[in-house]
Amino acid sequence: MDNVNEENGKYKTFDGSMIDYFITKPSKKENVPKIIVISEIWGLTEFVKNVCRRLAGEGYSAVAPDLYSRPDEKELFTEENLMDAMRPIWSLPPEKRRDPKAMEELLSKASDKSKKIINSIMLGRESIEKRMIKDLEELYEVSFKGSNVKKGVVGFCMGGGLAFQLSTQKQFDASVIFYGANPRNIDDVSKIKGAIFGIYAGEDSSINTGLPTLMDAVVKYKPDFMMKIYPGTFHAFFNDSGMSYHKEAASDAWNKTLSFYGKYLRGE
Repeated sequence: MDNVNEENGKYKTFDGSMIDYFITKPSKKENVPKIIVISEIWGLTEFVKNVCRRLAGEGYSAVAPDLYSRPDEKELFTEENLMDAMRPIWSLPPEKRRDPKAMEELLSKASDKSKKIINSIMLGRESIEKRMIKDLEELYEVSFKGSNVKKGVVGFCMGGGLAFQLSTQKQFDASVIFYGANPRNIDDVSKIKGAIFGIYAGEDSSINTGLPTLMDAVVKYKPDFMMKIYPGTFHAFFNDSGMSYHKEAASDAWNKTLSFYGKYLRGE
């Protein structure tokens, strides 16, 4: 895009590691609202970079971290390796993915690389997500320190859950959650100060089973919350490079996201 500047950088996180990031900005505007973009389980892919570019084209600055960029993980957690590891898991029915026997059998057939990935991001999911949240908290401090710009966040799939959790720990003016899991402690919804827009696929049982609990928390704590479910769509329907892409729903979700950010980040 001719009207967008983009660059790569690094920031120091809580344990001294350097985390890579990708940032976009409108080329002719300064001091614009900034949005943290949190990736799917696949990491900092071209899809995520394109979301940043599209946001910059709409007049926002957008920054996306590579949460797999520590030196000991960078070569392992490539998009190709992640796909190879996760494909057999997602071929299982949702209820089997938490079945120890099913996972043990799957691991027995997996390559060494896939075993490391599965042990980390599936069996050790809570641990790695806690670390990722710390990385995101540091990015928040780096991105907004000394700035009075409006603050936004958007996350997809795993990144949607991270964005939701981060919104309970850091103050954002507007948070968009694309089919992300609830905060681990649902009562942390009470800590959210900004507006939340939850976007969900109609056929996404693993995420949608948590929606009744979320609705109870919304009624109890009364955050500024809106929600849209797209009937007949599947998890990751917004990703135009994936098999679940749904053009009409993705277009509508994008327009609603821009309207949401326009209201809460620009006061439109």
